[in-house]
Amino acid sequence: MNIFILLAKTFWTILEAFVLKFVPVKRKSVRGEVVLVTGAAHGVGRCLALEFGRLGATVVLWDINRDGNEATAEQIREDGGTARAYRVDCSKREEIQGVAQQVKEEVGDVTVLFNNAGVMTTGSVLDLTDDQIERTFQVNVLAHFWTIRAFLPSMMTKNHGHIAALASIAGYSGSPYMVDYTSSKHAVVGLMDTLQKELELQGKDGIKTTTVCPFFIDTGFCPNPKIGSTRGGMRVLSPEEVALEAVDAVLKNKRRLILPPELRSVPLTSQLLPYKTQTLLQHSADISFDLMQSGQHNKSD
Repeated sequence: MNIFILLAKTFWTILEAFVLKFVPVKRKSVRGEVVLVTGAAHGVGRCLALEFGRLGATVVLWDINRDGNEATAEQIREDGGTARAYRVDCSKREEIQGVAQQVKEEVGDVTVLFNNAGVMTTGSVLDLTDDQIERTFQVNVLAHFWTIRAFLPSMMTKNHGHIAALASIAGYSGSPYMVDYTSSKHAVVGLMDTLQKELELQGKDGIKTTTVCPFFIDTGFCPNPKIGSTRGGMRVLSPEEVALEAVDAVLKNKRRLILPPELRSVPLTSQLLPYKTQTLLQHSADISFDLMQSGQHNKSD
């Protein structure tokens, strides 16, 4: 491509993106869509499922916690919605594939997939056990691949669908003593970014992606988080807040959502600021949490 044409198109895309920030975006409808939420038994996953149910979607709930999952389904039904609950261990590929086929037969093609399930461990790279590291990547990363591969083909056939993932602000910056979790969230950010580009190259403009990257969430996921400084908008988020913002992002076809909004500069500053400056800012936030005992996982799958 001619360099002048490239520069002109580059300028135009930047200008277009800037202008669109000030144009109200109409929310699409999910009424009648089949929405699958992983990790739906509690926390953000439950709140996501409840909100999609209120919006008229048929909600498919996956979680390893059968009782919590059924409780979410019952709450959706009490609110007048439609829900189906399935017990799934998202660390097991064969189980994901088997239940995915069951969902297709019993409910129909999934048109909105929200990969929310995750696990977290805290500890140094040498303190973590092999099993902890493997399970973190099985649930936080590989499960995304297996669900996408299960439900994307029908979306591509119809050129219609949406795939969303709950990543983390940790997907853009290293977080000490959360090495496996942070690494897994970097992987999710990379997966979703690449998936979007693949879909565009294949002309599947009817399939959208959304990556949600929140700060700490008050779900019991991270043991006893403390933030010494609230400068720059840093605060512990509620599951309800994250879920409502995430659903809104899906309905507006946003590709990325960072919460709270004050931290939207993190992806840029993590690349532009000197390493010592990044470390200084991280230390000034005075973030702390309890370390888990060896072999312990906190989970939302």
